[in-house]
Amino acid sequence: MGKRADEIEYAIKSDILMFNVESPQELRAIDSIAGRLRKKANISIRVNPDVDPLTHPYISTGLKKNKFGIETSLAVKEYVFAKNNLKNVAPIGVDCHIGSQITKIEPFADALRKTAGLVSTLRREGLAIKYLDMGGGLGITYDTETPPHPSRYGEAVMEGTRGLDVTLIFEPGRSIVGNAGILVTEVIYTKKNAEKNFVIVDAAMNDLARPSLYGSYHAIKAVKDAGGAEITADVVGPICESGDFLAKDRIVPDVKPGDLLAVMSAGAYGFSMSSNYNSRPRAAEVMVDGREFAVIRERETLKDLIRGERPVEKKAARGRRK
Repeated sequence: MGKRADEIEYAIKSDILMFNVESPQELRAIDSIAGRLRKKANISIRVNPDVDPLTHPYISTGLKKNKFGIETSLAVKEYVFAKNNLKNVAPIGVDCHIGSQITKIEPFADALRKTAGLVSTLRREGLAIKYLDMGGGLGITYDTETPPHPSRYGEAVMEGTRGLDVTLIFEPGRSIVGNAGILVTEVIYTKKNAEKNFVIVDAAMNDLARPSLYGSYHAIKAVKDAGGAEITADVVGPICESGDFLAKDRIVPDVKPGDLLAVMSAGAYGFSMSSNYNSRPRAAEVMVDGREFAVIRERETLKDLIRGERPVEKKAARGRRK
């Protein structure tokens, strides 16, 4: 959402399949820019079906109180308005995305029922709806979650769209890559105070924001499992924030400086949410296939952090001094 005019223009010139429109103003902006470019832009409206995805509130996107999309009744009016009044857009699809890390089929099925009904309503209004984008959201196992297998989700979608005659679009990012990635971090120090144990590692909240941002669970394992003792500890990074942690009160191997830990399930919303906060260069990314590996993104350096910065050149004041 929040598409800028230059982004809309670039997308139109790139001949994308369609825009997922988030608001009435955005719809009119797309029509205006397409008209200026003498093109016609295909659009769908992101419909907010007011379905509780039963997930963390920060990654819920389909409730009325969320910032995303347009509620169904208003969406119908906007579709009809676009068909009758906006000459530079073509409404060809419906978009729906109710949230992320969803571990039950029922929210998807509920959203699909409402969205399929909307498609039928729009066709009765004379709109040629050809595409239905169901978004993503299927969860993975981080800890004890038991998300449905993608085949069950597929079965629910096939049942819910039977006879609807649309091309389906999906965005299944997390379910594909979430458990395909790990964050490897080195133990710098260990520390114990009157309250608890700490394992201080060289990874931090800038490398993996999910624990600090959502309180998310990521399993943490020793890269080389020696089968030794375990302790209960906070696994923390070197950033000057109390929120800089990868795990709290977690049973972990009784490690020593130099040991490596693997933070599991870091393939989704890991590197993409990382930053240079606290002037920290981002980690390298390594693709592994069996015993073969390749660096696919080089480790950043301190020089990378200041690339593009320029000192201010002071210019001598003009005119004669009196």
